[in-house]
Amino acid sequence: MADIVLTGDTSGAITVAAPAVAGTNTLTLPAETGTILTSNTSTGKILQVVQTVKTDTASITSSSTNTFVDLTGLTVAITPSSASSKVLVTVSASVTQSTGMLHMMLVRDTTNIVVGDTAGSRLSSTMSSRFDSAPYTYNNNITAAYSFLDSPNTTSATTYKLQGTLGSTYSGTIYVNRTPNSGDLNYAARTTSTITVMEVAA
Repeated sequence: MADIVLTGDTSGAITVAAPAVAGTNTLTLPAETGTILTSNTSTGKILQVVQTVKTDTASITSSSTNTFVDLTGLTVAITPSSASSKVLVTVSASVTQSTGMLHMMLVRDTTNIVVGDTAGSRLSSTMSSRFDSAPYTYNNNITAAYSFLDSPNTTSATTYKLQGTLGSTYSGTIYVNRTPNSGDLNYAARTTSTITVMEVAA
């Protein structure tokens, strides 16, 4: 059998030809500027995006417990198209609390997916916040922002959510999209929160 000859030109076309055989077979490959062409060129591409936008308010009671509970409305579900895909989770939560320290946890279904190391009696969580002292105690509101690239290893519907607690030391209320003082005042804010998930090809 004659040798196969590969030739190319500046147009990006590659011609595959066996000189001893009449005719020429042409194979045109896509331009891959600055990359190496492999069998899978989709790695890192965003395959789908799902977002929950919360515009109403929520008040969640936390009574002297280290148990995390769902922050109402900060939940989103995605069904990955491949078990090898990763999921980029981005949270932007407008939150505050009536007292103490607000601890927040990023959760996949019932699994805490990113948690600080254990250190004595300190409560491990994904992130936390404590508002400034008076005179802003009743009108404080922060945006808790966080991103994490998860590997759920599934093609089943998967739920991501943000949970919170004030810990075992404090009993009070966690607020979403509002300030602790909710009177009809122009400095009593109404805000928004989002949780977004993106399937990333791997």
